[in-house]
Amino acid sequence: MKHLFGFACYVDSLGVTVGERNEFAVSTMGEIGVNLSRHRPKTFDDIGDGSADLIICLSREAYDRAIEATRHLATEVEFWDIPDPTLVEGNRDARLAAFRAVRDLLRRRIEARFDGLAPKLA
Repeated sequence: MKHLFGFACYVDSLGVTVGERNEFAVSTMGEIGVNLSRHRPKTFDDIGDGSADLIICLSREAYDRAIEATRHLATEVEFWDIPDPTLVEGNRDARLAAFRAVRDLLRRRIEARFDGLAPKLA
């Protein structure tokens, strides 16, 4: 989202549980010019005041947590049923292919969902 739209909106990323940065994600995002090498995984507990307008969840667990966390807020919550590339087993090439497929699927979904949002200037 940041890569496509820059500062047109505020974007953050988080997970349901504390985890480590995934090097397959770093590698495949690097292929399209997105540097995640300094990305620090965050959880719902790290997001502060809950002032989000929209939360997009990529897992049912995240969706359930977001609905619970925003039940008294005017926050829109969407569930995108995206495959979890971390569940793919196999050699490095197979795992990278899974991450690339999810990266490309997410890009298409983001472009479709936010069609009309001003793209970044650079």
